[in-house]
Amino acid sequence: MKKVDFENGNITQNILMTALPMLIAQVLNLLYSIVDRIYIGRIPNAGTQALGAVGLCFPVIIIIIGFTNMFGLGGAPLFSMALGKGDKRKAAEIQNTAFRLLLLSAILLTILGELFGRGLLLLFGAEVSEIPVSLSYLQVYLLGTVFLMISTGMNPYINAQGYAAIGMCSVMIGAVANLILDPVFIFLCGMGVQGAAVATVISQVLSFLYVLHFLHGKKNGFPVTPGFRFPYAGEIISLGFAPFIMQFTNSLVQIACNQVLMQFGGMTYVSVMTIVSSVRSILDTPVFAVTEGTSPAISYNYGAARPANVKKSVRIMMSLALPYTFMVWLLIMLRPEWFIRIFSSDKTMMQDASRALHLYFLAFIFQSLQYSGQTVFKALNKKKRAIFFSLFRKVILVVPLTYLLPHIANLRTDGVFMAEPVSNVVGGMACFGAMLLTIWPELNRMASGKEHS
Repeated sequence: MKKVDFENGNITQNILMTALPMLIAQVLNLLYSIVDRIYIGRIPNAGTQALGAVGLCFPVIIIIIGFTNMFGLGGAPLFSMALGKGDKRKAAEIQNTAFRLLLLSAILLTILGELFGRGLLLLFGAEVSEIPVSLSYLQVYLLGTVFLMISTGMNPYINAQGYAAIGMCSVMIGAVANLILDPVFIFLCGMGVQGAAVATVISQVLSFLYVLHFLHGKKNGFPVTPGFRFPYAGEIISLGFAPFIMQFTNSLVQIACNQVLMQFGGMTYVSVMTIVSSVRSILDTPVFAVTEGTSPAISYNYGAARPANVKKSVRIMMSLALPYTFMVWLLIMLRPEWFIRIFSSDKTMMQDASRALHLYFLAFIFQSLQYSGQTVFKALNKKKRAIFFSLFRKVILVVPLTYLLPHIANLRTDGVFMAEPVSNVVGGMACFGAMLLTIWPELNRMASGKEHS
């Protein structure tokens, strides 16, 4: 598997060599949860309700991913910048710290989730009658937290070393296993929703073993070891707080949506929201892969004091992200039923789900601005700005709008789905605009300083 040469390679080629395997990895990673929902939605005589019950577990799952991103995506730019400066010792310590933080937090999250799962589901809007089904999925899913966090959280460091294909393979192994095991446990073994969780955990174990094998193998120049030393933990957490906040606020949004939809539309609309969230996960993946795939190039060239290459990386990122989000918007507007049928064959849901998708994706193109601005701030270690714009879009905009819009002009459930496009326009323009106004002048000064040195 060819290693990406961030030092001497062509920038466009480096970004594509990082982003394409990451895209494949992200798509495959979706199969862990998406395949569960596809099969669960087709459980005879119970699919729609079961889909809603699993949707109530999303806030917990999103928080786990948030902690994974905090230590994975938070430390990887620091790791890349250290490599760009030629400081391999610092890079090794950053990666080791991230590994230990992932391991420790995974154990704590598993314990807390198992102890307080029922109470959390009630807090997230579940009715007492829905708790047994939701809890049967959540309690099993939590057993795979360590395996999920290590395999997913260490992938950015593998990518930053130039081994994007290795990261892709680690996800592929688990995703294919989940695709095969889901129908076995859900239908053949008659375990239903709980069977989906069992299949997911087994798949996560397989991905974990593959990543662990690489981390202790000959190709990896930075072996990881457990321990109780955490150098650079503060820097990793402070930079990783932005992607954590993005996931944590996603969890808050999911809680708000579930609560309001239960009030105005009942469990059926929670199932509709589960479909919308699932479609969003699928369609977000390519733009997320492009932006995150560009991050190592931005960080490395910034660390190596090459401002022209940083600018070029951002331009390439936008030239890929904007056309994609436009095409997705067009497809959703014209053929929403294509996406709905992936998750449900319930014809009674088609009209409501189609309208929900139209409203939710109304301004999807602005999502590329949000992701791109966030990626640049994070890649250049501008953590305060990255955190602010994460909070701004979700906490200041989406959550209040989710509670307010349903009561305005009798919008009811429509108001819940309209909160997203409003926040995309305002948040995306604010984030990208701030990036241009603050980062571009800094890069110009850096270039000017090099010319006069």
